[in-house]
This record gives sequence, structure tokens and C-alpha cells, in this order.
Amino acid sequence: MWLIFALGSAVFAALTSILAKIGIEGVNSNLATAIRTMVVVVMAWVMVFLTNTQGGITAISRKSWIFLILSGLATGASWLCYYRALQIGEASKVVPVDKLSVIITLVMAFLFLHEKFTPKSLAGCALIGAGTLLMVL
Repeated sequence: MWLIFALGSAVFAALTSILAKIGIEGVNSNLATAIRTMVVVVMAWVMVFLTNTQGGITAISRKSWIFLILSGLATGASWLCYYRALQIGEASKVVPVDKLSVIITLVMAFLFLHEKFTPKSLAGCALIGAGTLLMVL
């Protein structure tokens, strides 16, 4: 089931890039990010209420609050950088560089979450890195 959601994420992320590149024309990148963020906030809260999970807020631990807030700050910084890059660069070059996050995530997962690096994941990192270089240069 996770694979279906992951593929959905990839498709919607691709749509995000194309729709954003079209929509950002003539719009300040920070303003565009704020508009996108408001839509995401509304959509997320609608899903919380549709699934009747709003009661779970009180059960969230202090540690989880801290890390969710930090994750939100990282997301905001990522989106601000992404929209600015998308505004001044070509989507076909910005998106592959953005996807270097896959390699960075694998390294951070190894360092901080003690997940294993396998020959397959190392090969995948090498291919993603090489593919990014080919697409950007």
C-alpha cells in the first residue's frame, strides 16, 4: 500500500512542478509559496476533520511537537527555495536538482536513524547523482 501512496506522491509532485512553473509567471516567488501553503493548510485540515482525527492533537508528545514543527520549518524553507529556483530556472533542470534530496535523505537516514546502506541503495544514489548531472549540464 505504501508504494501506491509513494507513486501518487511522485505524480502529484510532478504536477506541482509543472503547474507552479506556469502559475508563478509574473508572481513574486515568496507570495506564490504563501498561496500554495495556504491551499495545503486548508486541504490538510479538511482531511483531519473528514477522517475525524482532530481529537488526536492532545495525545501528541512534546518531542513529536518539536520535530513536527522543525519539519514544517524545513518544508517551508524547501518550498521557498524551490519556488525561487523554479521562477528563475527551467523546470527540467530545477526538478532533478531538487530530487537530490533522495541522496541527502539516504545519507541522513544512515547517520541519524541508523538505517542501513546497502549495495542497492549506494547504486541508486550513484545513478540519481549521475542522472542529475546529465540532466543539468
